[in-house]
Amino acid sequence: MQDALIEITIHIAVVAALAIAVAAAARIRLRAGWLVVALALMLLRDAMVLRGYGLVPDLFPGSDWNWTGKLLATAGLLVVAAMPGFGLRRCGVTLRQAPGSRPAWIVFAVLGVAIFALAFHYRDGSDGLDTILFQWTMPGVEEELFYRGVLLLALNEALDGGNRRRFAGIGWGGVLASVAFGLGHALYWRDGAPSLDAMAFAMTGGPALLLVWFRARTGSLVLPVLAHNVANGAFTLF
Repeated sequence: MQDALIEITIHIAVVAALAIAVAAAARIRLRAGWLVVALALMLLRDAMVLRGYGLVPDLFPGSDWNWTGKLLATAGLLVVAAMPGFGLRRCGVTLRQAPGSRPAWIVFAVLGVAIFALAFHYRDGSDGLDTILFQWTMPGVEEELFYRGVLLLALNEALDGGNRRRFAGIGWGGVLASVAFGLGHALYWRDGAPSLDAMAFAMTGGPALLLVWFRARTGSLVLPVLAHNVANGAFTLF
């Protein structure tokens, strides 16, 4: 697990450096306490997803997917979201949709049709039940709860605070949460050196901004979770 610890340390360092740079360049009052909370959440979530870096036994040894880590992280993040200073609704854990959310749902509907069309066009046989169930549940639920939920709230508080200057509902916190999402899918430590997959970063960090917009427009994680799971799951069906 040494490589995993080095990776999350690099991710945390990059997000911290960017937060400090953004605050200085945009003349934003950086709330250091909230930034520390955000960075601690990155480490906590990484530890939970990786089952305490191997200390927690795998409860689904017959599966090819990390059900145990994802379920553990989901439970832990819900606890964080319910804590004072966060709040379930502030983290988007609500079914209620904010006024003016219709455009986001229309965009999702159009993109959803396009994704299913692509999945059908490039079909090469459906995956097994274990893969289908996992991809239609865990990535969207756990990752949205973190990146568009508790981490987004902490970074928004760190960089925006009472200053709500945002573009299309996305503040600097949303940008950094999207960077963190991209890093989690693209920046690795292998053979004693960092490895960045630029294409993977672009293909995850870019769409992450759309998920932040969904979250901001609807005030809920429901649409980001659905969008995330459609993107992950559509290609498992054909």
